[in-house]
Amino acid sequence: MKLSKKTSFALIATGAALALLLSGCSGSGGGDNAKADGPNVPTGDEISTKADPALTKMLPDNIVKQGKINIAVDIPFPPMAMYDKDNREIGFDPELGRLIGQKLGIDVSLNKQAFDSVIPSLQAKKNDIIMSGMNDTPERQATLSFVDYTHGGFAIAVKKGNPEKITTQKDLCGKTVSVQKATVQGDLLRAMDCGINVMELPADLDAQTALRAGKSQAYAADAVVTEYVVATTDKGNAFEIVRDPQNPAGFNPVYSGIGILKGETKLIEAVRQAMQELIDEGTYQKVLERNNIAAYAVDSAKVNQGKAS
Repeated sequence: MKLSKKTSFALIATGAALALLLSGCSGSGGGDNAKADGPNVPTGDEISTKADPALTKMLPDNIVKQGKINIAVDIPFPPMAMYDKDNREIGFDPELGRLIGQKLGIDVSLNKQAFDSVIPSLQAKKNDIIMSGMNDTPERQATLSFVDYTHGGFAIAVKKGNPEKITTQKDLCGKTVSVQKATVQGDLLRAMDCGINVMELPADLDAQTALRAGKSQAYAADAVVTEYVVATTDKGNAFEIVRDPQNPAGFNPVYSGIGILKGETKLIEAVRQAMQELIDEGTYQKVLERNNIAAYAVDSAKVNQGKAS
């Protein structure tokens, strides 16, 4: 996946485009905004769950002392993370993050963080976990452990009408492809070693804009993100997906998940067990469906399933 980061080519029916307001860090119901009637209170039709006191006891002392889990999340990165009209963080990562907090009986603070700085933010103790559609890779496992939450490939978008006639991954050779900086897509494209000019840009929106402006001939991202972009940009009239029949599940499928520093073994296990309970009770599936990414579900909560290709 950023799900880069990031998942598959099955067509995803997305909702209406949401206002992407570039502001704020802590989410409502998180951090200093915690409400008196419990942590991570959902609003509207968000999914909710109940705390498991046995899991609360598993939390490390430092997390208990600070009274919350600080979550690094790259916003906007729809449908993984975005803002609604009230500037509340929504999407798969924020909503699953709130559920994990509810299950662990502790508040969460959703902290806006550029994707290329999410790992340093953990090392600097600014955040405790990463929920930003991050791919679980052997390279990242040198620093992080991942509680995997999705599995799928990445997708390629081109301008409507496909003027460059790109129909397979190999057709990108000799072309300029725009991607978000520090994502797996950039690494995979460079590894093809066939003259692809990988244009890395600070934000995923920048990579989309490069394609729209003709500065690149293609845009690559997790399939779940690419499907959303294609469906919502200019009401579906700006881009189209490259659908390679040889790769119906997307190119280079990978696991993505919640990143936690390797040494934080207690926190890793607490989050893993919370995820497993959410899977078992069906709330995980509901959040996937709510965000139109049910095709990328995992069957159980496991750690570090990302392997070298």
